[in-house]
Amino acid sequence: MPDRLNDIDIGLLMAFEALIQERNVSRAADRLGISQPALSGRLTRLRALFGDQLFVPVAGRGVMPTPRAQALGETLPRLLGHLREFIGHAPHFDPSQSDRTFVLAAYDNPAVMLGPDLVTALKRVAPHARITFVLPDPETITPALDRGDVDMVIGLPRTADEGLIGRTLFSDQFVTAQRRGHPRGSQPVTLDEFCAAEHVVVSSEGGGYAGPVDRALEALGRKRQVSLSVQSYALAPIIMADSDHLCTLPGRFLRRFESMLDLFTPPMEMGSFELYALWHPRMRDDPAHRWFRDLVVEVSEGMSDRSATRC
Repeated sequence: MPDRLNDIDIGLLMAFEALIQERNVSRAADRLGISQPALSGRLTRLRALFGDQLFVPVAGRGVMPTPRAQALGETLPRLLGHLREFIGHAPHFDPSQSDRTFVLAAYDNPAVMLGPDLVTALKRVAPHARITFVLPDPETITPALDRGDVDMVIGLPRTADEGLIGRTLFSDQFVTAQRRGHPRGSQPVTLDEFCAAEHVVVSSEGGGYAGPVDRALEALGRKRQVSLSVQSYALAPIIMADSDHLCTLPGRFLRRFESMLDLFTPPMEMGSFELYALWHPRMRDDPAHRWFRDLVVEVSEGMSDRSATRC
């Protein structure tokens, strides 16, 4: 049996609903905001579709439904109710009532910079929501965003973002750190002292002994002594606290450890460090995701304001 769904549209269903409820062509047309001839045209199409008169005129009483129309009229409210729900208002997100879990992919550097303030802000306005921090895998992160397994990636911009939407969260300056009570004293570090000291480097890929600091020194014709490489940002401050190594990392990260570190402006021009957020385009209009994105941006801007005040 051929599928006749192509022969019907919502306008016909609305006309049927108006006629069976009003039992009057004039009132039904007014209700629909169309002319009586237009409504008669829709009724003609309905009759052809169902092979029945559906509504017959009764002198002085408008129109009366046929038995077939009466039976269809018992099903129609449920059908239109589902359609109205289907095309209803966009879903509303209430953070105070939500128990949604938001998944944020970030290496430990941005996680340490952003995580504590983000968790506090989330629990303040969405006490039942949860947040999961995971490490981003470059090989699988885009499919994870495609599937919705990860809501957002926080980190450095990528040269090929594969269609992801992104925005800058904040710009930061590099800072050099040493332990409290370091033998060289607490005065600003000079370029000669910087090059003579031992350094720890954070290599996200593991095993690297050079980075932006070394490129900045190379431009000045200088070198430093890198004797330690770690893969975890969080490990660097712990090592520095018990050694005489220096380390140069983004300021917002190192300021989390000011209680055990002295912080200085590096003795050479380093430029800025930018942190980005990336997410999948299909989540752009999702109310919960949009709220979470706004929260991440709000927390990031608050961090920027505090940093500017301290400077």
